[in-house]
Amino acid sequence: MNAPAVNRQTRARVWVLATAGIVAALMQTLVVPLIGHLPDMLDTTAADAAWAVTATLLAGAVATPVTGRLGDLYGKRRMLLVCCVPLIAGSVVCALSAGSLATMVTGRALQGMGMGVVALGISALRDLVPPDRVGPSIALISSSLGVGSALGLPFASVVAEHADWRILFWTAAVLSAVVTLLIHRVIPPTPITAASRSYDLVGALGLGGGLVCLLLGVSKGATWGWGSPAVLVLLAAAPLVLGAWTWWELRTEAPLVDVRVTARPLILTTNAASVIVAFAMYASPLLMPQLLQLPQETGHGLGQSMTAAGLWMAPAGLMMMTISPLGARLSAATSPKITLIGGSCVIALGYGLSPLLIERPWGVLAVACVCNAGVALAYGAMPALIMRGVPVSQTASANSFNTLLRSVGTTIAAAVIGMVLAQETEPYGDGRVPTEAGFTTALLLACGAALVAAAVALTIPLRKAPASHPKQHSEEPA
Repeated sequence: MNAPAVNRQTRARVWVLATAGIVAALMQTLVVPLIGHLPDMLDTTAADAAWAVTATLLAGAVATPVTGRLGDLYGKRRMLLVCCVPLIAGSVVCALSAGSLATMVTGRALQGMGMGVVALGISALRDLVPPDRVGPSIALISSSLGVGSALGLPFASVVAEHADWRILFWTAAVLSAVVTLLIHRVIPPTPITAASRSYDLVGALGLGGGLVCLLLGVSKGATWGWGSPAVLVLLAAAPLVLGAWTWWELRTEAPLVDVRVTARPLILTTNAASVIVAFAMYASPLLMPQLLQLPQETGHGLGQSMTAAGLWMAPAGLMMMTISPLGARLSAATSPKITLIGGSCVIALGYGLSPLLIERPWGVLAVACVCNAGVALAYGAMPALIMRGVPVSQTASANSFNTLLRSVGTTIAAAVIGMVLAQETEPYGDGRVPTEAGFTTALLLACGAALVAAAVALTIPLRKAPASHPKQHSEEPA
């Protein structure tokens, strides 16, 4: 095949995988504008309605490492297609929920089960594109998460304000079906790289149980009470279950996650930095829309409508796609480690400037754009670092585990920032709203987290990347 044909084929494959990532990210932001309306829509309490968000989080966290390992065992293209099935089914179930909480939560959980498409898509790049295109392609697919959020938030806001909310889920079902067709038509079968075809069911159950205990305890702590028996039992059980899971993974012949590989300094420090970067990243989408929509009478709110707030935030998501090629070039010229450090510092800069800028909508946009530029750099570097340190046979499972750890970081961020805002409130109307000091504290906390991530990234040990195609190397020395 001649060079122009190869280039066209490569671009088509990368853009299909990036589109799949955009659609997956869209699922996460669909219900954000609906959160305040869910109790009325589903005829339930605010605490129970929150399960429409929590179910997606838990299902995605449990399913992502499972589908990653299955991708190594049975082929990444096959598992990409499998992941699209719950995306379609979950969207249809939500659209047909007819005001039923149980049906909505079931549909949202199904949508969460399809979230492994991003990690699988990144991992498949080793098999699908020339070696000189792997870095830029990783950066582009990583940025799809921001693009999906950027497109999803204003679209969902407009529909929530002016049309039937079911349109959101029917649209998601159609988009998921289109992505399924594109993957089937454009992405070729990928090789099976796992050395063993056995599947670690005990490991999958153990990791799933530990994650449910941890994430459910953290995400529900503020609602149920941090001192409540349920939360205390969950948080106490999490390290016990995950400890037992680690013991099992070290002793089984074909583990779900090779703990010895994840303990290598390169992988361990990259994963640690990923958790902290995810914590810092999530502060922006948590805080900025609230600031934009708070009434101006509070003294620090900007009085924007739901739709206007979504539109103000949209360019920040698109910033990720703009910056990601620059990050890929920086990684190629230096190393992904430098890009991760630089991205973390850019995130810290954005949050550090926030107290000076958030008094106007354009200032909020500027802070969000700077932070997302840093996220684009950091998120593009993480998978590149992971793939440098794992055998080809574990590419999908290692990237899925890294994606899982980022989910842990965002969950912890939601809990911590929620606590900060809950502690700093003032009366407004018949209720209470977060104070300016609460927002400032939360933003500076995110700034500090980004600086810690940069410090952790400084300790990442690196060897020079192999010059030949990664598929020719089954092992990277620790």
